[in-house]
Amino acid sequence: MTSIPGASIPILSVPNLRDIGGYRTRDGASIRFGRYYRSTDLSKITVDDAPRLADLGLVTVFDLRTHSEREAAPDRVPPSAREVPLDVLADKALRSVPAQMQSVMSDPSVAVSMLGDNRAIEYFLGSYRDFVTLPSAIASYRTLFTDLAARDTLPALVHCTTGKDRTGWATASLLLLLGVDEDDVFDEYLLTNTQLLPAFESVFDKFTAAGGDPELLKQVLGVRPEYLHAALAEMRASFGSIEGYFADGLGIGAEGQQAIRDHLLQG
Repeated sequence: MTSIPGASIPILSVPNLRDIGGYRTRDGASIRFGRYYRSTDLSKITVDDAPRLADLGLVTVFDLRTHSEREAAPDRVPPSAREVPLDVLADKALRSVPAQMQSVMSDPSVAVSMLGDNRAIEYFLGSYRDFVTLPSAIASYRTLFTDLAARDTLPALVHCTTGKDRTGWATASLLLLLGVDEDDVFDEYLLTNTQLLPAFESVFDKFTAAGGDPELLKQVLGVRPEYLHAALAEMRASFGSIEGYFADGLGIGAEGQQAIRDHLLQG
C-alpha cells in the first residue's frame, strides 16, 4: 500500500483510483490510509483487475451517477461491498452533458454544438454550484456523509463516471471538514488531470483526427481550479463555512462531523 498522499493505485481498468490517506490537517493529525478511496465507475473492471480491487476490502461503494448512467454501465462491485446509489444530479434540469458524453467524445460536431464558445466551462461552473444547493445533491451528499459518520461503513469508495466532478466535490468537502489546508485540497482535486487524462489518450487522438480541438475535450474530461472555486464560493455564500454546510446544508451537526473525523483521522 502506498504511503504517499494522492498516489495513484495502478488498476488500469479503474483509472483515477486513489486513496486520500496521508494528508495532514492543520492541527497535526493525518488521514488514515485504506479508509476512503475515489475513482471512476467500476463498469469496466477486468477479470484480472477485480481481485486487486477486492484486496482493498471495500465495505461500501457510493455511486454518485444518474440512473441512466448506472443503467448504461452497471458497476462490478466487489463481493464484500454494499452499493449505495446516490443520484446527485436527479433534480438538475439540464443533464445532457453526462447523458451524451460518448457522443461528445467521439463527434467533434456534437462537442462544438453543445460545449463550444466556453459553454463547457459555464456548464461545469453551474454544476459545481448545484453540488452545494441542488436538492438532489444535498440529499445525496447527506446520505454519503451520514453513512461515513456511522460505524461499519469503511473502507469506502466514492465514484461517479469519471470520478472528477461529483466525486471531486464529495472529496474536497470531506477534506475541508477534516481540517486539510485548502491548498492541499486543490492539489488533491487537480490530480485528476494527471491520473485520468492519460487513460483517454486514444479518445483524444481520435477526436483530434476527426478535426476536433483537444482543448475542448480537456474542459470536459479534466478539472479546472475555477470549477472547485465556484462550489466553494457557493458554499460560503449559502452556509458561511464548511461546518455550516455540513450542519445547515446537510443536517449533520457537530456530533456527526466529529464522528467522521474520528473514523478517518489519526494522531
